[in-house]
Amino acid sequence: MTERSTEPRSTSGSRPAAKPGSKPPAKPAGRPAGKPAGSPAGAQSGKPAGAGGSSDDTAVRPPLTERLQGRVTRAAEEHKANREAKKQAASAGSTAPAPTSGKGPSRGPRRARLRLTRIDPWSVMKTAFLLSVAFGIVTVVSVLMVWTVLDGAGVWESINRTVTDVVGQESASDFDVENYIGTSRVIGFTMLIAAVDVVLLTAIATLGAFLYNMAAALLGGIEVTLAEDN
Repeated sequence: MTERSTEPRSTSGSRPAAKPGSKPPAKPAGRPAGKPAGSPAGAQSGKPAGAGGSSDDTAVRPPLTERLQGRVTRAAEEHKANREAKKQAASAGSTAPAPTSGKGPSRGPRRARLRLTRIDPWSVMKTAFLLSVAFGIVTVVSVLMVWTVLDGAGVWESINRTVTDVVGQESASDFDVENYIGTSRVIGFTMLIAAVDVVLLTAIATLGAFLYNMAAALLGGIEVTLAEDN
C-alpha cells in the first residue's frame, strides 16, 4: 500500500505549503523585492507621480511671482496717483476764476517801474504857452459873462441908488459905479492880466523843466509805476 501524504494543504490557495528543508520558490524577475506590484514610480521619493522635482521650477516660479506682484503694485500706485490728480484738478478748477473764451487764464495786469530822468524844456514851453493862452481866454470870457449878468440884473443901478441915499443926492449926483467897475474897464483889465499870466506861466514852466533836469541828474528822477488795464 502506498503511503498518502499527511501534510496539510493550504486552505487559501492551490499552492501547497513548503516542506521543511526545501527552498522557497523563486520570485518573478520583473518585480523589485519588497515593493508591491503596481506601485507608482515616484512612490519611493514620496512625491506624486508627474510632479517634476527639478531645480528649474524652483528657479522660475519666484521671479514670475515677483513680476506679478510688481505689476499689481504699479497698477495700484498709478490708480492712486490718477485719483489724486483728478481731486487736485477739481479743487483747482473750483477755486480758480473761469478763463475767458479763446484766451488763456488771466494773469493780471502787467506792471512796469520807470524812472523819469529828463523833461524836454522846449516841449514844456510849448505846452505851457498853449495852456496859459487857453486859461487867459477862459478868464476873459467868464468875467464878461458875469458882468453882463450883473448889468442885466440891475445891480449897478441898485448900488448907485444906495450910495445916493447914504451920502445924499447933492453930494452923489455925479456918482456912477460903472465909471469905476464898468464892463469895458473890467474886460480891459482882465485881458491885461491874462497876457501877463501867459508870459509868466510859460516862463515858470520852462524854468521848472530846467530845474527838474538838474535835480534828476543828481538824484535819479521820479519813479513811476505803469500798469495795463484789466
